Amino acid sequence: MADLVQGLDTHGSSSHLARLLEAGHFPLAVEVSPPIGPNMPALQRQIELLRGYGDIYNVTDNQSARVHVSSLASCIALKQEGLEPVVQFTCRDRNRLGIQSDLLGASIFGITTVLALSGDHPVCGDHPHVKNVSDIDSINLVRMIRRMTDEQIFDNGEIIPKIKPDFFVGAVANPFSPPFDFRPHRLAKKIEAGAQFIQTQLVFNVDRFREYMKRVVDTGLHERTAMMAGIGPVRSLKAAQYMATKVPGMEVPDSVIQSLEGLSEGDAEKAGLEICCEIGEQVREIEGVRGLHIMAIGWPAAVPEVVKGLGLYPRPIPTR
Repeated sequence: MADLVQGLDTHGSSSHLARLLEAGHFPLAVEVSPPIGPNMPALQRQIELLRGYGDIYNVTDNQSARVHVSSLASCIALKQEGLEPVVQFTCRDRNRLGIQSDLLGASIFGITTVLALSGDHPVCGDHPHVKNVSDIDSINLVRMIRRMTDEQIFDNGEIIPKIKPDFFVGAVANPFSPPFDFRPHRLAKKIEAGAQFIQTQLVFNVDRFREYMKRVVDTGLHERTAMMAGIGPVRSLKAAQYMATKVPGMEVPDSVIQSLEGLSEGDAEKAGLEICCEIGEQVREIEGVRGLHIMAIGWPAAVPEVVKGLGLYPRPIPTR
C-alpha cells in the first residue's frame, strides 16, 4: 500500500478523498441524486439518511439526461451540512466557458473533488430534442481541470489571477463496454490526461471485472490512479432486467436475474442487498481496487445496509 500511495499524484490536495488515499484508507463514495424539482427537503432527507456512511458524496449532473437540480448547487448544500461532496461535470451540457466558470464557483465554496464524464446522451432522457454540446470530451476535460490546478491557467492559456484553484480530479471507466480489449487503453488515456481517481460502472459480472483489473495491474495503471469499483443493490427483478437489457455498457449475469425470480417485494430487496454485499466483498479483494463507489439508484435507504453489511462502518477520519 505504501508504494501505491507514493505513486499516486495527490499534489498535496486538500480534497478529503486525496487525504484518505494518502493515509492508506479504503475510501467509500456514495452517490447522491439531486431532486428533479426545487425540493430542498428531499435533498435534506438524503443528506441525513446518508450522513456518516460515505467518505465522499458523488452528486450527479443531470443523471440519465434528465433535468435535476444542479450538481454544483447540491454540492454547496452538502458542504454546508458538513459532508464532503464530489461535483460532477458532464461534457453534454456546457462548453468550456461554462464548465470553467462552474469550476471556479465550486472552488470558492471549498469543493475540491471533481468527477469529469461525458454524460448520457440527450436522446436517452426527458429532453431528447436538445443539442448535445460536447465542446470538449471527457479526456480533455480532465486535462483542462488539471491545468487549472497545476499550472493555474485557463483553457485559453491565460493565467488564473491571484488564487490557484485546488482540484482533485477523477474520471469514470466502464470495464464492460465493448470492445472489451480496448477498455484498459481508454483508461490509460484518462490517466495520462491527469485522472487521479477512477470510478467504474456498476459491477455485477465479477469475473469480467477481475479480468479487466488484471490488465490494469499488468500495465501498472493501478499505481498511477486510485481505482474505485462501482457496486449497487438491485431492488427488484424488473430493475435487474432493465439494467441487463436497456442500459448501455451494463453487464448483468443471468445468475443475478435468476436469483430474483419469483420473490416477493420484500424478499427481492433482501436478495438484492445480499448480492450487492457479496459482490462488494469480492471486488474489494481484487488487486488494484483502492475503494468503492456505492450507487443505490432510486434506493438511497439501501446504502447504510450495504456499508454495514460490508463491515465498513464507521468511516475513518484521516489526519495529516
